[in-house]
Amino acid sequence: MLPVRKTKRTFNSTDAGDGVFTPGNKRRRCLSSPASSKAGPDLLDTIPDDLVVSILRRLASTSRCPADFISVLMTCKRLKSLATSPLVLSRLSRKAIAVKAQNWTEEAHRFLKRCVDAGSLEACYTLGMIRFYCLQNRGNGASLMAKAAISSYAPALYSLAVIQFNGSGGSKNDKDLRAGVALCARAAFLGHVDALRELGHCLQDGYGVPQNVSEGRRFLVQANARELAAVLSSGTDARSWLTLPHPNQTQTGGCPLLSDFGCNVPAPEIHPANRFLADWFAVRGGDAPGDGLRLCSHGGCGRPETRKHEFRRCSVCGVVNYCSRACQALDWKLRHKMDCAPVEQDAAGGDGEGNVQMEGNVDGDNVLVPMS
Repeated sequence: MLPVRKTKRTFNSTDAGDGVFTPGNKRRRCLSSPASSKAGPDLLDTIPDDLVVSILRRLASTSRCPADFISVLMTCKRLKSLATSPLVLSRLSRKAIAVKAQNWTEEAHRFLKRCVDAGSLEACYTLGMIRFYCLQNRGNGASLMAKAAISSYAPALYSLAVIQFNGSGGSKNDKDLRAGVALCARAAFLGHVDALRELGHCLQDGYGVPQNVSEGRRFLVQANARELAAVLSSGTDARSWLTLPHPNQTQTGGCPLLSDFGCNVPAPEIHPANRFLADWFAVRGGDAPGDGLRLCSHGGCGRPETRKHEFRRCSVCGVVNYCSRACQALDWKLRHKMDCAPVEQDAAGGDGEGNVQMEGNVDGDNVLVPMS
């Protein structure tokens, strides 16, 4: 005779005098063993550090925005430790350290400083521009740009040339035209488009260098050709600008460089450092840095004056101001040629500091604001 299985019952009292018997809850059995419930080893832990660093260096150099790199820091402690090593920080791309002026904090400042200590030329130049123009730490900012310039970083060489041409951070007597031309020539040799254009104007007008009109014109043509080559190599759809414009149609979407060939080249990409300068002063007081100082009228520059009447005015209307001839040429092609209108001679004759404007045929690259 088989034994009868007894079910354990419990007594539940719902009322004071009534009792109801109900089956008790049986304990569930564990179907899986304890060993199988444990997580397996992390595959990332099996990859050597040197291989992870090599991958992170590649990621740092190709990041298209700061979020691409910051997301790695938030993954795990090991990736954060390896991603913040000098080997990785020194390879950060221009866009990876493109801090926005609206998001500027002490933490962002420390991060850029850490990139500078790691040897990043992009960080040296960007932080140097921020400290020189925004934080008004002229000496430290110039030294950071000089650190990048020593390593043949073309934007830093050109920015130092602009500082020498204008005597930025000092008085009008601190201008060093020969030093500016030398720095500009070095940046032009490295292929910097603005430096090529600036050097071409200096040679055409004999500004800081013996006058050589034909050689200056050659540099201007080379600047236009490099600008065109940069657009072609960027993969931009050529159909949007490689067209002959209608004679009565106003062109506002780009720079009419090499216009004899029907090319309407899109505006060049703005460097993150210049974008930061423009946004910094826009957030903190509109279009002027205060104390009667003016911003460069070229929207892709963002440089402010460090003293009154440091920048030169347009030779025709006297309304807009430029830190360099390269900025004037670009702004003329992008915007100002549609707004410029002559004013009376007494209104445009000077600005109180000897920056008397010249007369000439207005065609963008030929008529330039004379340097005093």
